[in-house]
Amino acid sequence: MPWEKSFNEDEAVGKAMRVFWEKGYEPASMADLIAGIGISRGSLYNAFGGKEQLFVKALQKYDTDNRRAILAEMEAMDDPKRAIAALFDGIVAETVGDTRKKGCFLVNTAAELVTHGEEVNRIVRTGLRELEAFFQRSIEVAQARKQMPGSLDPATTAKGLVAMIVAIRLLGRGMFDEASLKAIAGQAQRLLG
Repeated sequence: MPWEKSFNEDEAVGKAMRVFWEKGYEPASMADLIAGIGISRGSLYNAFGGKEQLFVKALQKYDTDNRRAILAEMEAMDDPKRAIAALFDGIVAETVGDTRKKGCFLVNTAAELVTHGEEVNRIVRTGLRELEAFFQRSIEVAQARKQMPGSLDPATTAKGLVAMIVAIRLLGRGMFDEASLKAIAGQAQRLLG
């Protein structure tokens, strides 16, 4: 008799995402995933193949539901300088409000890339490159509108802004307090003129 799935796969991936996000890839055991999702070991393997495949799906879900959604919202703003400020303000607020100190699932994964395969590395690289491209486009539009100095190099500045986002996400997990995170965000604004 063929195996039939008796659960919603998207919900299961969402629950697995929360387990991986909370614990990290290596520390999350199969027992943690089975308990977190609420399915049997056999169902997990039949539906997803294994831990790495489930992690890929969880990371893709996070990327779609979080990073892509936030960037789409920022891209829809007509004022690129305000969009960048809103992105930094939102990330600081989210980081400060993260009482469990989970950080950003994508940034956390970037910090442990050596433990993952090529598919996970591709998702992380794509996510960070798209963030960088958002910053670069925003800077170029703002320069064209005379909202930012023409002396800024959009590509280099975009890389610096990505580094500041990563710093807020990593340091906000317990190393830096709210004032320090806001100082990083403020530095990003000063960098843009």
